[in-house]
Amino acid sequence: MSASNEQLVGSIDEGTSSTRFIVFSSETHLPLASHQINTTNICLNEGWIEQDPVDILCKIKETISVTCEKLKSMNISPERIVTVGITNQRETTLVWDKNTGKPLYNAIIWMDVRTEEIVDRFLNKDIPNCTTVDEKKRQLQSKSGLTMNPYFSVFKIIWLIENVPEVANAIEEKRCMFGTMDSWIIWNLTGGINGGIYITDVTNASRTMLMNIHMLEWDQSLIEYFKLPNGILLPEIRSCSEIYGYICDGPLNGKTISGCVGDQQAALIGQMCFEAGQIKSTFGTGCFLLYNTGHKAVISTHGLLTTVAYKLGKNAKAVYALEGSVAVAGAALKWLKDNLGIIEDYDRLSTLVDSVPDTNGVHFVPAFSGLYAPYWKSDARGTIVGLTLDTTDAHLVRATIEGVCFQTKDVLESMQWDTRQPITTLKVDGGMTVGNGFLQILADLCGTPVVRPQMVETTAMGAALAAGFAIGIWDMHNIKSVSDTFVSSLSKQEQLLKYSEWKKAISRSIGWHNDEDDGEDEEF
Repeated sequence: MSASNEQLVGSIDEGTSSTRFIVFSSETHLPLASHQINTTNICLNEGWIEQDPVDILCKIKETISVTCEKLKSMNISPERIVTVGITNQRETTLVWDKNTGKPLYNAIIWMDVRTEEIVDRFLNKDIPNCTTVDEKKRQLQSKSGLTMNPYFSVFKIIWLIENVPEVANAIEEKRCMFGTMDSWIIWNLTGGINGGIYITDVTNASRTMLMNIHMLEWDQSLIEYFKLPNGILLPEIRSCSEIYGYICDGPLNGKTISGCVGDQQAALIGQMCFEAGQIKSTFGTGCFLLYNTGHKAVISTHGLLTTVAYKLGKNAKAVYALEGSVAVAGAALKWLKDNLGIIEDYDRLSTLVDSVPDTNGVHFVPAFSGLYAPYWKSDARGTIVGLTLDTTDAHLVRATIEGVCFQTKDVLESMQWDTRQPITTLKVDGGMTVGNGFLQILADLCGTPVVRPQMVETTAMGAALAAGFAIGIWDMHNIKSVSDTFVSSLSKQEQLLKYSEWKKAISRSIGWHNDEDDGEDEEF
């Protein structure tokens, strides 16, 4: 195929901190043009994080328009974009009016922790044949793959029903549409109130705690357990790679939408982790590790989640993954910059880290709103231990980097226990992986070779691959990527010593935020 008629694939990447549209070449698999706009968080109370759904939609349309203009300036016709894929922040919860198309409330972002009390309430609710909290958790996990946590969409839905009268009224009148970010985007781009396609995909549905992980359908027993009223509308669950509908306006009018994948699963696809045993970690605001377990849904006994990795086609078998979610990764560096002023800009980060050989005994557990996998402790809080009069800014910055790496190692250890297989390679992507220094420290502390692709847009690429695969543009399994590899320079003994000190720091971070009524530690 010559350059003049080369087909292009667009990818909408709706993340926590930005909205992007990227266009990929079907021949080189590389990005040709893109545009990005930062998103705006709305924080009405401590622990609350919201975004304006209408603003997000406007930014998506703007990124598409600007990117198409950039293509024109390169003498490339936007008409050569043959299809579009979508990847999005998962668990984020939206509700809107079926008749007007208007949001009934802001989007509640995945990091939002306002629902802790609701989680506790359901932990205390009776389940047949379950007498302890652990038994209840295992029963729910066996169906949904997930643990009880404010993270997941169902608790956000319940909060909206109980606290927003407009939502309760809309449910009673059967005009309340629920969706994760993908559903909102696809419904609007394909027409909204004028025939918009109301769907989600298996990866996003698997993060709501309402889908049966084995059947890939909404689970009536889970819906009844969480007492969701019959009037709430749920989207149809589809595969990650099929033609869903057609964009109805703008420069891409008439183009198909044929890919939809939650952001972390999209990165797994973009990293070409198509074989059981392959693992990737995305380092963005948080850190998310996914381990491909093939067609078997492995239910974790070591603090991990079971999720759908992807389902590439209507009739394809689902591929599953074990996931370890770390709440704070890049957010810890942002905290150093914005709250403490230790670094003026991220360019200075590497200089500070490289200026000291170690942390001088300092450990930083960035559990600002509790610990996720594998601990699942909501009573944990950010903790810095080991300070002395010799501690400098550089030591604290390096301890922050190491804290992210140690949290990664925690998850890798759990994955090895659950699968009984050693981790041989860790593929990485995300904003933090740009710096070589971070990846060398990661390899040192985890004791595992770390592989970074030279094409770093793996999340957007994963959605583009799913979209292109649906219409036969490429064979995903034949795509190769060029990578850099980092290997450990520490002995096994040094790794174990540092890790044992980290475990001490973790133990000191747990139990700081206690329930005011009984003083007992609360647990997700």
